[in-house]
Amino acid sequence: MELGRVIGTVVATERYEGLEGIKFLVVQPLDREQNPRGEPYVAADAVAMAGPGELVYVVASREAALAMPETFVPVDHAIVGIVDAVEPVQGSEA
Repeated sequence: MELGRVIGTVVATERYEGLEGIKFLVVQPLDREQNPRGEPYVAADAVAMAGPGELVYVVASREAALAMPETFVPVDHAIVGIVDAVEPVQGSEA
């Protein structure tokens, strides 16, 4: 599971059976200090509530396919939660 920031949306006119009605969003992965890390990727919105600018947590691979309303659809990343707040633990190492 990793933190990310939604930076855009994807429009798909053709979808795999089982992905109808699912939003696809562009996510920028973040490090512990919420700085951009790596390249953005497309993630399916398994919570059906995420939008541009929101801080989200994302799962990948098999966990992403299991997070969807219809399991084992072909997705590599899925948004499984919207983050309300991040509070670092004092004394923890990054």
